[in-house]
Amino acid sequence: MRSVPGRLSRLFDLGLWLVVCVPPVTAAVSPDGRDVLTAAVGVPLLGAAVALSRRWPLAALAVPVALSLTLDVQMSAPLYWTALVLFGYLAGQRMTTARPALWFFGAVAVVGLPLCALVLRDLWGWPMQLLTLLLTVGLPWLLGRYRRQYAELVGTGWRLADRLEREQQAVADRARIRERARIAGDMHDSLGHDLTLIAVRAGALELDPRLDARQQAAIGELREAAGAATERLREIIGVLRTDDEQPPRVPAAENAEALVERVRNSGVTVTLERLGDTDDLPPMAGLAVHRVLQEALTNAAKHAPGTAVHVRLVRGGALLGLSVVNDPATVAPLPGVASGGSGLVGLDERVRLAGGTLHTGSTPEGGFEVVAELPVAGGATPRTATATSAGELARARRQVRRRLVQTIVVPLAVLAGILLLMIPISFVSSSLSVLDRDRYEQLEVGDARSDVRPRLPVFTKDGPPDDAPPTPRGEDCVYYNTRTASADAYRLCFAHDRLVSKAIVGGSR
Repeated sequence: MRSVPGRLSRLFDLGLWLVVCVPPVTAAVSPDGRDVLTAAVGVPLLGAAVALSRRWPLAALAVPVALSLTLDVQMSAPLYWTALVLFGYLAGQRMTTARPALWFFGAVAVVGLPLCALVLRDLWGWPMQLLTLLLTVGLPWLLGRYRRQYAELVGTGWRLADRLEREQQAVADRARIRERARIAGDMHDSLGHDLTLIAVRAGALELDPRLDARQQAAIGELREAAGAATERLREIIGVLRTDDEQPPRVPAAENAEALVERVRNSGVTVTLERLGDTDDLPPMAGLAVHRVLQEALTNAAKHAPGTAVHVRLVRGGALLGLSVVNDPATVAPLPGVASGGSGLVGLDERVRLAGGTLHTGSTPEGGFEVVAELPVAGGATPRTATATSAGELARARRQVRRRLVQTIVVPLAVLAGILLLMIPISFVSSSLSVLDRDRYEQLEVGDARSDVRPRLPVFTKDGPPDDAPPTPRGEDCVYYNTRTASADAYRLCFAHDRLVSKAIVGGSR
């Protein structure tokens, strides 16, 4: 079963063939019937052009151009104007590139000059041919070209919208994954920090000599339970499933002082030094500072229990510096406090995403330090998909306007070029159509046309003067300039290939 688009295409081609065949067929069935041969040749050739128009639109356009040139070198015969307009429009709409069509138009224009010189023996036929080619072929081709490009831009716009929609969905999915990972990291940092402090405090109580064996055993179980809870927390954060829950941020009431005070309450000796205003920080920098400080204090409590920790927070210009340094450990880490070894790696990634750098390592004194530098000045705003689509839309609109301007300006520029071309053609044609006075006097009425032709100029004058008398019935009259750019002219009239009259006409004679 044939598809509906295929049947519509065939119906369109059939309608196109019928439309372009109307002028020659109408001329053939007119009372005088002078164009029967023209219709007999043109109708099947136009059918072939229709058959070629979808696959080779430029070859299809060449058919009516050739028929029009054959009928009239100036292409002024209206029998094929309809075909020229329609095939020109279809060529512009169906061709993917413009260069072949421009070469074709240039070739027709160049060939037109020798055709006018040899067939019409009149250079003024060439500007007329160019003007007809512009109006019947060039302008429709530009309109078809603009229509094709507009349709392509519309299609590109829809594809861009679909792509942006898919990209936005992918961005949302990536953001959801990142938020899940951030939630998992926040749970590990926050709850792990609290559980570690519980284990640290329980470990200190377990060693208190004032407690009996039963109480120390109970506190040891509490310490082990806190360590086991920390380990289980690390295992389950990888399968976090919540989709709609808002990810945690820095606790609203917990700044650096509150965090340090909470750690002090667990029995860790911590000193805090602040230089500059560190309260009003960008969200990414504030979160990074809180997590770095939290993780560094947790690590100090885990790996160097009982040592002093020194925190220094300095803001200078566009940078914020944070250093957490603990003294050398004097005892072994508390038993039962788990450590996954990934806290510092996560901190490095968090600081990097905030645009900063992180350095960790041992101090010359044998302690351990965590040093972070973060930018706190306003950064560049990321380019969103909405901004990208707005830019693409603006470029598409500019391209449409540029094509529309070209469709209007190009024909006007070509028309201006044709008008300028008429100036040298007028001079050349006038110079080559001057009949010498002595040769004119030597011409005798009754001379055969074949004998007169060798004594005449190469080109004829571009039509009779304005006040010349009408051409007698049954005669064929030609005109020659008496001198370059003259107002009068020699008129030679022939009948039955014999010179029947000669006269000087025009110039208010």
